[in-house]
Amino acid sequence: MIEWDAYHEAGHAFAATYLGAAVMSVTITPDNDDGPARTGDARIAWDHGRFSGQELARRMSLVALAGPVAEMLYRDEPRHPGFVPEWATDWKHAWEASASTVPNERQRLAYLERLVFELQDLLQRDSLWAAVAEIADQLLTHEYLEQAEVDEIVRLWCTLESH
Repeated sequence: MIEWDAYHEAGHAFAATYLGAAVMSVTITPDNDDGPARTGDARIAWDHGRFSGQELARRMSLVALAGPVAEMLYRDEPRHPGFVPEWATDWKHAWEASASTVPNERQRLAYLERLVFELQDLLQRDSLWAAVAEIADQLLTHEYLEQAEVDEIVRLWCTLESH
């Protein structure tokens, strides 16, 4: 369903912005000419000098997993992101991002599962979930958002969170 895709991409966009990356764009109607068919796309840029290698890896893993977590929360269907075929690319990104800091595969699996629980706790906060929902609503209306639009939504709801 397109609503699932919107919440999935909104999860990536929200987490990236919240964690200090720039979301260049996010869409639920991506061009499928540069790889496998997909139902959404978030273009994210990181300032590699802003975070330590370990912290950057953690944040990149969180952003990769935030799409599946947001979709799970929206659907109210707890699932393991590593076992859902539609989320395989997200799991792979998180797996690869965390490889240098958690080289043991068994420990990395446990680490990524802890990040999923951390994201569930984070995204279930009322004002932060409202930010994800607004990004999803805007995606459902416009299909494509640019950095300024995502930044404005996250800034508004995070300001409310801090009050």
